[in-house]
This record gives sequence, C-alpha cells and structure tokens, in this order.
Amino acid sequence: MAAEEIITGFPAEGIIALSAGLAIGIGALATGMAQASIGSSGMGVLAEKPEEFTKVLICLALPETLVILAFVIAFLLIGQIGA
Repeated sequence: MAAEEIITGFPAEGIIALSAGLAIGIGALATGMAQASIGSSGMGVLAEKPEEFTKVLICLALPETLVILAFVIAFLLIGQIGA
C-alpha cells in the first residue's frame, strides 16, 4: 500500500484524476458565467454603438482563456499519473 493511500484512503491516481476534472469543470462554469454577463451587456453596447463590435468581440473572447488554461492544468495533472 502506497503512502498516499494510507494517509487519505484513496489512491493518488484517483485524487489526481478528480483534480483534473474539477479544474476543467470549474473553469468552464466560471467562463460560462462571465460570458453570460459580457454577452448581455455587449448586446446593449452594440444596440447603441455598432462600431464597437471589435471591442465587444475581444471582451467576449477573453474568458475563453480560462478554459484553455484549465485544460493545460488538467493535462499536466494527468501526466503525473503515469510518473
């Protein structure tokens, strides 16, 4: 029995896999919440000033980096399982 199993009662691989899933899940949930508020306010801006489209599009794309970074973290965590 590994030392990690004695301390936590769970195998280390399971905890790492759970952490990777939580990283992507929480990141995606936070991105969705951010894009909802940005999208609704962005539509209000575009109704009054259509020339601001590029700024609204950039602001709407910025939260996507959160999911990309969460995927990278999950990928690095899954790489720990085989080591």
